Amino acid sequence: MNDAAKSLFPQQVSLPRWQHGESVSIAERCYAAHRVDHEDGSSTWWLLDETDLWLERERASLLMRMSSALMTSLNPERCMNLVAELAATHLADEALVIAPRSNHGHPITRCLRGEPPTYELQHVDVEDVVGLGEALRGFPPVPSRWIDPAAAPEWLAKGVASIVVTPLPGHGVPAGALILVRRDKQFSESEEAFARMFASRAGVAMSAANLFTQQAVITERLTRDLLPPALRRYEHVELAGRYRASADTEHVGGDFYDVHELPDDELFVVLGDVCGKGLDAAVQTGKVRTALHALLQVVTDHDRMLRALNQALLTADHSRFVTVAVGTVRPVDDGLRVTLTSGGHLPPLIVRAGGAVEVAKTRGTLVGILPDITTTTDEVVLAPGDSCLLYTDGITEACGGPLGDEEFGEDRLHRALAACGGMPAEALVEHVHMLAAQWIGAGGHDDMAVLAIAAPRRR
Repeated sequence: MNDAAKSLFPQQVSLPRWQHGESVSIAERCYAAHRVDHEDGSSTWWLLDETDLWLERERASLLMRMSSALMTSLNPERCMNLVAELAATHLADEALVIAPRSNHGHPITRCLRGEPPTYELQHVDVEDVVGLGEALRGFPPVPSRWIDPAAAPEWLAKGVASIVVTPLPGHGVPAGALILVRRDKQFSESEEAFARMFASRAGVAMSAANLFTQQAVITERLTRDLLPPALRRYEHVELAGRYRASADTEHVGGDFYDVHELPDDELFVVLGDVCGKGLDAAVQTGKVRTALHALLQVVTDHDRMLRALNQALLTADHSRFVTVAVGTVRPVDDGLRVTLTSGGHLPPLIVRAGGAVEVAKTRGTLVGILPDITTTTDEVVLAPGDSCLLYTDGITEACGGPLGDEEFGEDRLHRALAACGGMPAEALVEHVHMLAAQWIGAGGHDDMAVLAIAAPRRR
């Protein structure tokens, strides 16, 4: 043996039977064994130290597996738990993941090796741990040898040998900090470097989860305001509505309806269709609904209201117009008196209790495209059991049928409504919506909205 070999085998031992090219482990090091045969029948074994190369390969493979695992969750809490669990399994005896402070404290996930992680909100002083405050602000980590484990606060750990604190870098802002704890030995420089590599990937995953959650919350709040409202119950009026966006993956679109309460138990109803589909059209519906709500505070006359809405849309956006049907509902002794006005929209349909279907005598000009509009208003009385149906062209222009290319059409809608005399408002809109959906089948369609006003039957 040469001197290097003697350092590997300090005791007199018999050499094992290695295979040429085999990787062997000796004293926590990895070697490749190579044999050279001599003419006298003897052999020389060369042990080539491949520990560092093997370690780098293992760490690279480990980082790939850990990165893949981290990108499977877009929930911030689950992502923090996974980071802590991976760190405790592969890097330390215990790992803590600390996110930036919220109003209720710091979100902290703690994980002991071999145990499930725990998540909680804690009020802690991050300045009690050397480098933690800086890490949460995104500054580079301090070496672990600068951190005195004996000075660690109780909420962190007691009786430990070494602590590593490293930032979790995110997308533009820090995602948090990672604390690694060992109880029996120090972290080496290479282990600290590997921890920083892991933290960089973990920070990206946590940042992506936080960003996704924030966007989901914003989208949910905006979508909630753009969707048609839930309709409440009234003593003298039955109201029901249904809405379906053009794409099943979208919740909002260009069709809308609203109901507003007026003095003396009157109700103002509106159903409309903005030019276009998807989010852009939904944003315009929000503007139209807001404008109508504001106009109701100063004017209730339909013609004046639609003219004012027309001017507002011309001023704000020349690229999108809207068709609307508005109505004012007044309880009377013999049922409901409904005043209806169309602004370029399909006229509402009156469904009598006996099955007769009438078309409201109202016409009008598109709103938001011409400098001046004209409207005509109709007034109908709904006796108990009668209904008034407002709908968008997504119903009548629904394309489907046996061959998949025929429109549902107004005639087919009228015939279907003839069998709906006396139906409650909720059953009426559900029936119309179901017929259109069955006609479409799996095909594409425009936004669809239906609103029914019914005079309740007297008991």
